[in-house]
Amino acid sequence: MMQTSNTVSENKIAVWAITPNGAALAVRIAAAIPNADVHGGGRLDRLPESAVRFESLTEAVAARFRRYSGHVFIMATGIVVRTVAGLIVHKSEDPAVVVVDDRGTFAISLLSGHIGGANRLALQVAAAIGAQPVVTTATDVNGAVAIDLLAAELGLTIETPAAIKTVNMALLIGSPLEVHDPLGLLAGRVPAAAAGTRAAAARVWVDDRMAGAPPGALVLRPRSLVAGIGCNRNTDVAEIRDLLLGTLQAAGLAAASLVRLASIDLKQDEPGLAALARELGLPLQFFSREAIGGVEAAVPTPSAVVAKHIGVNSVCEATAILASRGGSLIVPKRSSRNATVAVARINFTS
Repeated sequence: MMQTSNTVSENKIAVWAITPNGAALAVRIAAAIPNADVHGGGRLDRLPESAVRFESLTEAVAARFRRYSGHVFIMATGIVVRTVAGLIVHKSEDPAVVVVDDRGTFAISLLSGHIGGANRLALQVAAAIGAQPVVTTATDVNGAVAIDLLAAELGLTIETPAAIKTVNMALLIGSPLEVHDPLGLLAGRVPAAAAGTRAAAARVWVDDRMAGAPPGALVLRPRSLVAGIGCNRNTDVAEIRDLLLGTLQAAGLAAASLVRLASIDLKQDEPGLAALARELGLPLQFFSREAIGGVEAAVPTPSAVVAKHIGVNSVCEATAILASRGGSLIVPKRSSRNATVAVARINFTS
């Protein structure tokens, strides 16, 4: 999925301190949590040499808010609220925010408890300094399933985040919940008592197909599709991108469900493929001619031209099949002037 300007850029934690007690706690927290950077007011002593110094908390947080996946502020909650209020976009995009008081008594999950991971971060921080974790999300305190947390655990992309509240409320109070999940990814994870009925108060739609979701449903896109790609040498990234996205659109498949791209190992240095993988934020997997030879019998549209020049009768279809790891080819080869694309679906039940 292509990264937007609102998403965090690093899987790191920023720990912020503005008092001597806060600085001491920040050092302890950073020592216990991997990939944590201490940020301290410019006049504070006893900070590590690696600490990031700042003069204005508001300006420093604004500059770094989306550079980190989580923030731990050791200061009054009111200060934190006023500091981050103008930076908040949506709980599906905001980093986690945890607040710790200056004595280290409480670790409060303040923002993005589920998707952002603030609830989990609050527990980590509390364990590191012997504090009391404070989590106030209704599903957590009542021991109910939270659909946004479950989606994050399963790697599902939330397409309609406005529906999260309705679904979580239904799970919390036991109202009927209709679940469309042909891949079975939620099987056993959503309480049976909330299974679908016609009078469902809320709906969850888990599918890589674009059509069919009813209005108001929480649409979750599984990471279920792989695209095999072949191309001539030095094919422009725009041509490959247009072919791939056009193929998905024509087949009624969600681009958000792409989990990886694949090609033959002869294309490992192909700049257009590498550029497309970077644009979409997806891994690019390569397969040898020997591996491709093992699935050639399953290829529906072999190419004599490809066989003559490369030594195998398929690139896009064969690598899509291989990258799906036992899945099935659902979109056979489509071509542009210089590229070919095929799409396979991963088999989650095998």
